[in-house]
Amino acid sequence: MLAGSDMAAPGAGPRRRRPGGPGAARGDIPGDIPGDTPETPGPGTAAGPPPPPPGTFWLTRIVLLRCIALLYLVAFLVAYHQNKQLIGEKGLLPCKLYLQNIKRYFRGKINLDALSYAPTIIWFLDWSDMDSTLDCLALAGLAISAFVLVAGCANMVLMSILWLLYLSLVNVGQIWYSFGWESQLLETGFLGIFLCPLWTLSRLPQHTPPSSIVIWGFRWLIFRIMLGAGLIKIRGDGCWRELTCMDYHYETQPVPNPIAYFMHRSPWWFHRLETLVNHFIELLVPFFLFLGRRMCILHGLLQILFQVLLIISGNLSFLNWLTMVPSIACFDDASLAFLFSSRRGAVRERAARMQLREGQAEKLPLGCHVRRVVNISFGLLLAYLSMPVVLNLLNSRQVMNTSFNPLRIVNTYGAFGSITKERTEVILQGTSSLDPNDPTAVWEEFDFKCKPGDLKRRPCFISPYHYRLDWLMWFAAFQTYEQNEWIIHLAGKLLAQEEEALSLMATNPFAGREPPRWIRGEHFKYKFSRPGGKHASEGRWWIRKRIGPYFPPVNLQGLKKFYEDRNWPFPVRD
Repeated sequence: MLAGSDMAAPGAGPRRRRPGGPGAARGDIPGDIPGDTPETPGPGTAAGPPPPPPGTFWLTRIVLLRCIALLYLVAFLVAYHQNKQLIGEKGLLPCKLYLQNIKRYFRGKINLDALSYAPTIIWFLDWSDMDSTLDCLALAGLAISAFVLVAGCANMVLMSILWLLYLSLVNVGQIWYSFGWESQLLETGFLGIFLCPLWTLSRLPQHTPPSSIVIWGFRWLIFRIMLGAGLIKIRGDGCWRELTCMDYHYETQPVPNPIAYFMHRSPWWFHRLETLVNHFIELLVPFFLFLGRRMCILHGLLQILFQVLLIISGNLSFLNWLTMVPSIACFDDASLAFLFSSRRGAVRERAARMQLREGQAEKLPLGCHVRRVVNISFGLLLAYLSMPVVLNLLNSRQVMNTSFNPLRIVNTYGAFGSITKERTEVILQGTSSLDPNDPTAVWEEFDFKCKPGDLKRRPCFISPYHYRLDWLMWFAAFQTYEQNEWIIHLAGKLLAQEEEALSLMATNPFAGREPPRWIRGEHFKYKFSRPGGKHASEGRWWIRKRIGPYFPPVNLQGLKKFYEDRNWPFPVRD
């Protein structure tokens, strides 16, 4: 796969005389860089622009870079809105404490061991105002990704900065950044670095066609993502082999949307068909990549359509949007030309002409040969780092969403290896009563941004945005609060009515009133109401049944030692 030429194949067709005669210099041809102004067609010039030849990826690179930039933009936007509340100075799991603990473990030094354990530039930045540091990293990522998205071009420097910024956040994000798509974005972004020239900022950089090694790097990524997801299902929960998993998935997925409410009530045979299609897409279609250009394009179409269906039926953060990105590498310029203007002098025509010139070039500059060496070295690195990933895929005890190197360059992926058959939720409730055990105490509920709570609240549409706390509450619901100490930290902050914590919530029943004296966690089993049924007619999307207490009533004074033992700042009422 990586043994082919690292440069895009030259376009087919007859050789053309350069406009302006045989002595015309580079830069005088329409679309050359510099000299990018199209000329007026003269006598003998073809009536329309030449079509992009198959097997070239100039236009593919533009689409890939814009898609990667869009995903970075969403990820940094989520970071900017939520980092302070989750890992900031008053965060639920402050990253300053996390870094201090790592530093203490490695004998108080910021050495290679500490950097390898948590590779982040925050080691070298000011810790006195961690909130500002986190905001600066997120804002810098937002600015650069917005530029690449709008311009449709980048260089290795900009893409490296984006990758380094997000790597720095992921490695201090702790459980809030423990999802598989964080590593997937980093791997995708790392591949994006090698799509670009070193310094030049141009959508069509001269003498720098996209390397076929990098294009195959993207294809290798989507192959591993899909095959890993398929294998983990077949080897995992028996319902995938019995074709019954979709009977439960729509109701029990982390954050359902309104479409899932109706999809859940589909006929049994439809759910069986869905599961079979899932196995076909994840276990068989990935091999289409190696069966020639047409089957590779078919692979890309099927994978993108599959991800669109998943986006429609659930809020899986930016995972499905991100998974579409490497599938774009299945399409060459000829298949993506419809996305670009066909007018004379536009990018589409200039890409075709540039590819023709690249094929006619008699002598390439030294930089092209250096880049070829870099691309081959990059391919060898990918091959080496893929070895444990391939062994994991072949292992009957396959693990998913795991990185085998600290920089998360090549990772293993998977999703929904097991399906929960019942949905449970943790509901946080507060009361102003002096005695939490008083049977007349009125307990009022805090609603989260998107996770189920209020029975009459419509499930939300948020993808590709991501509410990290809502997702962790889903995991916490089938664990214990001892395994998720941050939930007690959250309860203390709600007792103090801290603005940072309240910004993570959808509702605050104590707004404009005295803060609650007690907060408790209650455990409920949730089910979708039946469309057209009794509960639905009352406006309820959900029905629920109490399981029991999740954690007992707590107050601020009683949590003081709990906070001191963990070096967490004690909540102060704003």
